[in-house]
Amino acid sequence: MMNIPNLLTLSRIVLVPFLIVLLSNQHFFYSFLVYTIAGFTDALDGFIARYFNARSRLGAILDPIADKCLMVAMFVTLSTLYTVPFWLMVIVVLRDVFIVIGYWLLLISTKKIDLKPLWLSKLNTIVQFLYILLVLVSLTWSLEINSILVTMSLLVLLTTLTSGVAYLIAIYYIARRYKAQRV
Repeated sequence: MMNIPNLLTLSRIVLVPFLIVLLSNQHFFYSFLVYTIAGFTDALDGFIARYFNARSRLGAILDPIADKCLMVAMFVTLSTLYTVPFWLMVIVVLRDVFIVIGYWLLLISTKKIDLKPLWLSKLNTIVQFLYILLVLVSLTWSLEINSILVTMSLLVLLTTLTSGVAYLIAIYYIARRYKAQRV
């Protein structure tokens, strides 16, 4: 079902390669604009889906994929430009890899999806988005906000690790519950 929220989510996925090219060519102002638009589409698709009751199964699948594509692309690209610490990029990417692996293992073993977004994960997405936004602001206007970026990177670390562990625990208990039901 292709509705407005799903089209907005797809537009966020389409923006990812443009962001990578813009950042790789150090067009920071345009990167900032495109990234801000991508963030706006994320907020807008959720608002429209809830407010106009336009939620769909496709949207429930596409939205987290779009978020992961955007965040992973930004962390990896900015890390290659040495503007995001390598260790932070690795943690962000590994969290998403572990969640995707756990999700697929759950799907293979239970043949159904029973994993809903956690509030901690939504918080993590917001913190990661704001961190990348601050990095782009710093690059675009040559601002010296290193202390803010260090603080934000620690907040990204905290929310990334805690939300990753929370997802793995949720996946474990869902699989365990499913196994108990089958016995």
